Amino acid sequence: MAQHGTSEVLDPSREAAEAQGSTAPGPEVTRAPTVEPDGGATLLDWAAGMRRTCPVWRDAAGHVHVFRHEDVQRILADPATFSSDTVGRLSGGERQAPRGTLLLLDPPLHGKMRRLVSRAFTPGLISGLEPWITDVTGELLDAVGTDRFDLVDALANPLPVTVIARMLGVPTGDRGRFQGWADQLLSTDPEDPESVRRMEETAVTISAYLQDFIDERRASPRDDLLGTLVTAELDDERLTDEDIASFATLLLLAGHITTSVLLGNALMCLDRDPDLFARVREDRSLVPAVIEETLRLRPPFTRIERVTTRQTAVGDSPIAPDTLVHLWLLSANRDDQVFEDASDFRPHRSNARQAAFGHGIHYCIGAPLARLEGRIALNALLDRFTRIHVDPDARLTYHGTNVFGARHLPLCVERA
Repeated sequence: MAQHGTSEVLDPSREAAEAQGSTAPGPEVTRAPTVEPDGGATLLDWAAGMRRTCPVWRDAAGHVHVFRHEDVQRILADPATFSSDTVGRLSGGERQAPRGTLLLLDPPLHGKMRRLVSRAFTPGLISGLEPWITDVTGELLDAVGTDRFDLVDALANPLPVTVIARMLGVPTGDRGRFQGWADQLLSTDPEDPESVRRMEETAVTISAYLQDFIDERRASPRDDLLGTLVTAELDDERLTDEDIASFATLLLLAGHITTSVLLGNALMCLDRDPDLFARVREDRSLVPAVIEETLRLRPPFTRIERVTTRQTAVGDSPIAPDTLVHLWLLSANRDDQVFEDASDFRPHRSNARQAAFGHGIHYCIGAPLARLEGRIALNALLDRFTRIHVDPDARLTYHGTNVFGARHLPLCVERA
């Protein structure tokens, strides 16, 4: 197995620190490290040090960062104190998130909206997609004509985008558009005004695209997710076009990147352990455990945010009202107080407490779909190819935001 192409990705903290001859940045840094440019090496080493020495840290902007698993889970389970409405609260109420933006809603509105959209995410409906997702995966891999290809371009990006397009009821042939929009939104730097402006323009473009389909559903309802949202009532009111477009945009973005990054991360983890890779190939019952351990060790998103509604405290650290709190899922999932040898990839461990999909009322509604897509795709790759390696000559690049994964993953394969 090729290793130098992925060593900085899978267990980067010790290798990077040794190479640089220095320790990770501590509480004195003004901003948290990012995944780019070293695949998370500095970030992981920094987070490990923060768990030990400064589990609740206030950065130069006054934001609070939380690193330990226990603290992260407790905050996620307390929406009354730690609100998801970062838009409304941090703007002093001048702006409000659309009702379709589930991630930014608090009870009781959140519960009502989630019950509406959950109609498209029941276990039966998700499992019913398996034969079709399997066929789409096969078609995408049929189009791979060489023994060297980019996993992200060939499969990891188009698969979830195609699935989401079908669920929404928009043309799957437009997936190239969706991918471009997702790339733009994911590259947004919230501290760069020009980047934020481009993000807002992209959001307007997506809404304009979706409006035609929303209008069609209002004129003639159909049995798809957009049709469900158009006919749904909330407190005796229909959802607005903005509500519907915002949820569809969220689904296109979050649903796409979760599966895309999950699949790439799973292959990077297996690439580093040839013996485990061989066992998984022979015993496919191990695939779900590989998916879960990948989610724990390399969650798609490094952190999520909350804002305090009142004076509170995390541990011994007081926090004022209307303070932005960053919850480091990546750090919580590597907490040695919860997971033994937490930096090791061990698919047989119990991962019931891993936080990749959040916790509490905002637990990811699309988690079963992401797991299904990941399982189908990984099995399909193992069926098609007797050997799969991350290209040892490729220099990987990574998402610059809080997405924990490679932008592209060049593979070298041998066909079955």
